[in-house]
Amino acid sequence: MPEITYRDAVIRGIAQEMARDNDVVFLGEDVAKAGGVFKATVGLYEQFGPLRVRDTPISEQAILGAAMGAAMTGLKPIAEIMFSDFFAVCFDYIANEFPKSRYMSNGQTKCPLVVRTGNGAGSRFGAQHSQSVENWCMMIPGLKVVAPSSPVDVIGLLAAAVRDPDPVIFLEHKSLYATKGEVPDGEIVDRLGTAKIVRPGRDATILALALMVPRAVEAAERLKAEHGIDCEVIDVRSLVPLDTQTILASVAKTHRLFTVEENPRLCGWGAEIVSIVADEAFYDLDGPPVRITTPHIPLPAADILEDMVLPTAERIVETVRRSLQS
Repeated sequence: MPEITYRDAVIRGIAQEMARDNDVVFLGEDVAKAGGVFKATVGLYEQFGPLRVRDTPISEQAILGAAMGAAMTGLKPIAEIMFSDFFAVCFDYIANEFPKSRYMSNGQTKCPLVVRTGNGAGSRFGAQHSQSVENWCMMIPGLKVVAPSSPVDVIGLLAAAVRDPDPVIFLEHKSLYATKGEVPDGEIVDRLGTAKIVRPGRDATILALALMVPRAVEAAERLKAEHGIDCEVIDVRSLVPLDTQTILASVAKTHRLFTVEENPRLCGWGAEIVSIVADEAFYDLDGPPVRITTPHIPLPAADILEDMVLPTAERIVETVRRSLQS
């Protein structure tokens, strides 16, 4: 099975859906001839032409306003917001406009669009270009929110997002663009609202998202080799809809829960999952759920400081070991 990069998977995923459906259009800043600031849209302009792959002004509000209008009139736009931090500039559309259009029109209008964006830290871009904003999005009724960690999931979940009748926020982790993974030939279509068990285990459940998934897997392998602790690692993948069945079944098997979250600790996605587990699986737990997070601080640009505040494999190993052996 061939390997491709996460970046090339974005290109392949968009191309797959544009080739399949002429109603799919793509717009954003420097996404056409320039191939995107992260080079994740190279070749799309040449393949699909200027009518379907369009550069926009430097205006996040204009990008999402145009995408919403296109979606409401029959197209299926994919809109790129370069950095997820810039959601703050166009948050009215994200929070008030396209998530509520179908509800407020009593189903008379639909808004089938995807907002792609570069999310997360690790690239030394500083406090205004490195945030993980998945918790901003998952609190809004009417939005679906996904964050793939591997190339094959990029393609499959992007296809599912484009084909979904509701607006989907598609969070691509900037620090994963250069990573590689095996991807089969042919069309790939996944399903929103499904988590994936990436490493089976029996002693503890570790939930992770995006960049934290490979770190959680590395930690699990070290815990097994060095301490005899066998951890099950689940890639949450989809925050809305959330695959509670997979999560609860894993907790019922392992009896311990750890979340690994890049977002700031306050109001992170792991807190919501912990509350669900406390409500629905309290008596399956042999100890309190533990959240491993970034502190509630602006992210520093200095490499040593950014590395220090993000969850690492070492911190995951030590936290799980200490919790299970205490």
